[in-house]
Amino acid sequence: MAKGGLRAAFRLMAAEPVDPTSFTFSMEKRVRWSEVDPQGIVFNPNYLVFADIAFTEYMRAIGLAFPNPFEAEGTEIFAVRSEVNFRVSARFDDELTLLARTARLGRSSFTVEMAVRRAEALLADIRTVYVNADPASSTSRPLPPALIDKVLAFERHAPERA
Repeated sequence: MAKGGLRAAFRLMAAEPVDPTSFTFSMEKRVRWSEVDPQGIVFNPNYLVFADIAFTEYMRAIGLAFPNPFEAEGTEIFAVRSEVNFRVSARFDDELTLLARTARLGRSSFTVEMAVRRAEALLADIRTVYVNADPASSTSRPLPPALIDKVLAFERHAPERA
């Protein structure tokens, strides 16, 4: 590992978690046996599955049906980056709350923050960047006005605009 790499990684892990009161959307989910390792702890990649579940339901809640809400515009949404901060382990049969909110709206991309909680404990926070693009050419396209309008109407706290 490069000099300072481990220290930088620990600083990243210690980053302030997202504020749970900033989320408008939440849903419940119970940890299933298929999501845990032999010790009964949620296998790390499953946090991205939890984030995908939260994002899909968030989109439904704002009025945009998945899997392709922008088919009429000839574009699709692609996840291009995800970051996960693991804080506390979830275990088999835990009742979790998944939270999601749009934190940033750009020209062709938007960032969704998600959190996984068990009661008052923050287990993981996740940030995923999605890009609206032409699926044939893989080139970005401006965010559809319907997405921007629905996010702004839904969120209690307005997303950052770029």
